[in-house]
Amino acid sequence: MVYNMRRGRTKKKIPQARKVDITSYRSEAKPKTYLKDLQKINPDQRKNMLSAGVDPSHKNRAGTYIQMDHSVVHSRSFYPGLEVMSTTEALKKYEWVDNYFWRLVSADADKFTRQAQIQPHHGYFLRALPGVKAVYPLQACLFINDNNIIQNVHNIIIAEEGADLQVITGCATASDVRRGLHIGISEFYVKRGAKLTFTMIHNWAEDVSVRPRTAALVEEGGTFLSNYICLKPVKTLQMYPKAELVGRGAMARYNSILFAPPGTHLDVGSRVILKASGSRAEVIARAVSAGGDIIARGHLKGEVQGIKAHLECRGLMVSEKGLIHAIPELEGTVEGVDMSHEAAVGKIAKDEIEYLMARGLSQGEAQAAIVRGFLDTSIMGLPRELQKEVDIAISTCEKEVF
Repeated sequence: MVYNMRRGRTKKKIPQARKVDITSYRSEAKPKTYLKDLQKINPDQRKNMLSAGVDPSHKNRAGTYIQMDHSVVHSRSFYPGLEVMSTTEALKKYEWVDNYFWRLVSADADKFTRQAQIQPHHGYFLRALPGVKAVYPLQACLFINDNNIIQNVHNIIIAEEGADLQVITGCATASDVRRGLHIGISEFYVKRGAKLTFTMIHNWAEDVSVRPRTAALVEEGGTFLSNYICLKPVKTLQMYPKAELVGRGAMARYNSILFAPPGTHLDVGSRVILKASGSRAEVIARAVSAGGDIIARGHLKGEVQGIKAHLECRGLMVSEKGLIHAIPELEGTVEGVDMSHEAAVGKIAKDEIEYLMARGLSQGEAQAAIVRGFLDTSIMGLPRELQKEVDIAISTCEKEVF
């Protein structure tokens, strides 16, 4: 069933992501200098990277990849058995890497994938060798530094058999960037018995358009955890990542935390195709509209008996304007599948605000406290330092709105 916050049950056409004219962006960018020492990154760039969870000091990180516009400015691993490099370098180093390109995401899927294939601008290659279990995560930053450019990246992430890999990706812009287009192709490979935890934080500018195209393949006993956080304004974001669980006992979980201020349009969803007995999936979204539009999609498909999956979307309206449109889909092709969904969209209850105000909070402080509790990121199991950054970002959103 499809629900529209404004009118309840509806059969109207599902809202579509805003159109993006690729030709209106510059395809060339000024080359950036490679930095062995990230202390040379200017304060503005450092501040915006930190707000996206990427720390140029490498503190509590196993490796770092940073790309500005079309240039790789830093690439380094600090942990044996973890590889960090550009996809361009990986293709030169390993002939077999070519077999991982465009395997899960079709180059002909849409105009954005075609653009990324025709005019690639690197991207990162992150790999954990068999059995490697790093204590700290790798971090990668895709940064737009020049105004009105298009950035096309293709990322490959591989957790080899028995490995445990954590990745933090921060996407951000320089403070003086007003407009840009980011196209990100990401293909994840979780081998037998491996675990991959991937956390993406978006910190774009108000007139930036973003088109990630992502897919994951999870083998027997593998686990793929994907956390997505978007708390800052962005003109238009559209993504619908897909995970295929092809091995017995494979597991995938997608967590999304979405906040849409006025002028922001988010079309975000996750799909999981359960193809093996004993596989499990969860898709969980928390969405807050403070005047912007959020389309929250979810699709679970069970193709064999003995699978279990759950889809949950909760939306909160804190403005008279804006939209939250929840679209849950369950698809079972055989008997013996166990799938469920839960979707709810509403506004802050008056009695909750009055309760907190009676205990000394102002109305704005009461609303902010409720939103903070609603956007609970503890379910993501983030590293402690990253959790602090996310908590700061949520507090900043509260101050800007309330």
